[in-house]
Amino acid sequence: MEPYYYNHLSKAGQAVYHAMLQGVLALTDECLIPRLDIREVSEIFFQMRLDHPEIFWATGFGCGHYPDSSNLLFRPEYIFEKNKIREHQKALAARVEKLARPAKDLSELEKEKYIHDFICQNVRYDKLKKPYSHEIIGPLGQGVGVCEGIAKSVKVLCDALGVWCMIALCGNNPEKKIKYRHTWNVVRIGGVYYHLDVTFDGSLCKEAGEEIRYDYFNLDDKQIFRDHEPLIAPAPACTDGDHFYYKEKKLSFTKIEDVYKRSLQAAKKGRTLTFHWRGGYLTREVLEQLIEQIEAAGREKGKAPQIHVNWPQAVLRVSYSDQEQECLIMEEANEGETEE
Repeated sequence: MEPYYYNHLSKAGQAVYHAMLQGVLALTDECLIPRLDIREVSEIFFQMRLDHPEIFWATGFGCGHYPDSSNLLFRPEYIFEKNKIREHQKALAARVEKLARPAKDLSELEKEKYIHDFICQNVRYDKLKKPYSHEIIGPLGQGVGVCEGIAKSVKVLCDALGVWCMIALCGNNPEKKIKYRHTWNVVRIGGVYYHLDVTFDGSLCKEAGEEIRYDYFNLDDKQIFRDHEPLIAPAPACTDGDHFYYKEKKLSFTKIEDVYKRSLQAAKKGRTLTFHWRGGYLTREVLEQLIEQIEAAGREKGKAPQIHVNWPQAVLRVSYSDQEQECLIMEEANEGETEE
């Protein structure tokens, strides 16, 4: 697929990128690359690996140079021995092909949802943050990953299914106690760009068998940056705010009475209701009104509600029980208990 970051580099940067790529694909111990500032070389190496997440084995590098040379001596650092790398390459290629096969005839949107749902159901956040969890070998090989490994796995699967995808990257923010950079994806569906953060959605369905969440499925820039930091690398503008998941599924409500009607159905049928509030800002006053309607629907059916609230995205998940339970739970979508 199209190498997004490569296309945004200068000619000199592209030359470095290409030389690095050929070196790590050949599993070379060292090779020559055009000489640039080492900080720029490091950034190009990082972006090359975002364009090519299938390269899971080269996680760092060293450099040397001769005083009068126009080149640097590039020495990739591999996380496995070369024979082991080849074994993992073969296994992961087969794994990706097997995962992609059932979705190859689906529409672009259906392929995206297939990938999203697979990750949410089969990958858990790696609190120990093992080195391979930052690469596709973690989520696709071991079923664990952090945001970088999950975003790379989404891209690899999108590439295999012909869906345009790139990896987006934002910075840290010590003032908000966000210690690390976060990665997610931008996809192109029907010629339109959207944000897709499978890591955040996965964090909202923590229990086995819990309903998959789509709070971060096909958001525009305005929606995603309600709880994501600004990008620190280029990404396409996502300007379509009318085709996110809950609106497409007619689960984005603008009227209080609609919340009551759908809550009544959920209480009657014993189903979970997950919806987005679009009737103005989700203020505390509005939330209180919504809770009143959800509780009233429960009383009519003799049931008590539990309401999970994703405040930044204005998404509520409602479930009813015959037993009294904690009514209101404020959710925080992230990567688990610690940020990556």
